[in-house]
Amino acid sequence: MEGIHHPPEEQLQDLEFCIDSNPPWDETMILAFQNYIVMLGTSVMIPSILVPLIGGTDGDKARTIQTLLFVSGIKTLLQTLFGTRLPAIVGGSYAFIIPVLSIIGDSSLKKIPDPHERFLQTMRAIQGALIVASSLQIILGFSQLWGLFSRFFSPLSMAPVMCLIGLGLLEHGFPMVGNCVEIGIPMLLTVITFCLYLKHIKAWRDFPVFERFSILLSITIIWTYSHLLTLGGAYGHVPNKTKNHCRTDRAHLISSAPWIKFPYPLQWGPPTFDPGHSFAMMAAVIVSQIESTAAYFAASRFAMATPPPTYVLSRGIGWQGIGVLLDGLYGTVTGSTVSVENVGVLGLSRVGSRRVVQVSAGFMIFFSVLGKFGALFASIPFPIFAALYCVLFGLITSLGLSFLQFTNMNSMRNLFITGLSLFLGLSIPQYFNQSWAYSGHGPVNTKASWFRQYNVFFGTNSSIDSRHFVGQYGGCQGVKEG
Repeated sequence: MEGIHHPPEEQLQDLEFCIDSNPPWDETMILAFQNYIVMLGTSVMIPSILVPLIGGTDGDKARTIQTLLFVSGIKTLLQTLFGTRLPAIVGGSYAFIIPVLSIIGDSSLKKIPDPHERFLQTMRAIQGALIVASSLQIILGFSQLWGLFSRFFSPLSMAPVMCLIGLGLLEHGFPMVGNCVEIGIPMLLTVITFCLYLKHIKAWRDFPVFERFSILLSITIIWTYSHLLTLGGAYGHVPNKTKNHCRTDRAHLISSAPWIKFPYPLQWGPPTFDPGHSFAMMAAVIVSQIESTAAYFAASRFAMATPPPTYVLSRGIGWQGIGVLLDGLYGTVTGSTVSVENVGVLGLSRVGSRRVVQVSAGFMIFFSVLGKFGALFASIPFPIFAALYCVLFGLITSLGLSFLQFTNMNSMRNLFITGLSLFLGLSIPQYFNQSWAYSGHGPVNTKASWFRQYNVFFGTNSSIDSRHFVGQYGGCQGVKEG
């Protein structure tokens, strides 16, 4: 032990490009497309869970996915240009699923007999709740109030928060890989091989192709392999659940998506407002703020930037509130948070360039308008994304642990705080989620629906209860067997 000495370092030293240094344009385009592919997982998963529950058709689902991608591109550009200016992609958030489910379960909406009319009315109710909830985030951000709270985000507090963000998404990791092991496990092994064992091979222009583009290469190989299995009839006599998770032609997104479609504000009609819905959505806004703040610190470390000061964090939260407002105006069926998986991509590719993320935002907007092409990439089976999440969320967890190097871990007080935060951060959401799964509601169950929905604040560790619904659908493809 005496010979081991690794002094704390505020910035990671083995990254190729920092926040203000940019790769050549051809590498930038490929890296940006890689980021776009990674963020498709969440962008397709959330509408695939929620839209069928509302009564929407495959066409409604495809249009909602296009809208979410389009708005995500706008939000990412706003955040990188005017917000924190960190290389962070802003996309959909699982934290909003429970409030949205509470709106879907509203008796006044459930009794609408026509499925299409119920879909439109529910979307308008979700839009109204998001618009109202965004005001909380805008006020906390632009008034600098969030900066007052962020003073408490020391390395000792950021370490468990960041670890919980990674570990809280474990339900979207190997459990989803296990839904189609013949695709998921080869994907996981391919990514690990490229990142760890082939990273020093310089096959093109004297730079590590397999390390820099490990995600894109792995997805291309395994997606092709899964398509060959589909064409070869490997899933001809298997249960419908296996077909939904493994086949590459179960999404019905390509046939449902229009060739060209520009999402526009209020495309589902004028939003409707309900106090109960809005209060429930505000709980999710608070959760997403905490997640995003930790993700900003992670992005700054992977981009070799200084930790964001309080006024920058407040500005970023304010612009994220503008993003939630855009979600409400356009109708994306969910709110906004920083994409944790894309923060992990910064570390995996060793490229923390802001320009790469901005070009990736351009891809989101471009492919959301060209619906057929975007739907082609969105039809990737979700076990492929789940294998990626095992690596990316694990990387975020280890990055959180790295913040402990800036604390005195020989102090019993620090050991107590770290251990208690991690354990309760996993144990308390488990209690609330089990109560929700067994009884249909959280431990806080009153006649006031708006207060009852604050179970989401304690029942989330980023995965929320989406895991209770994801199994009904084909993951990223998200379609029941008819």
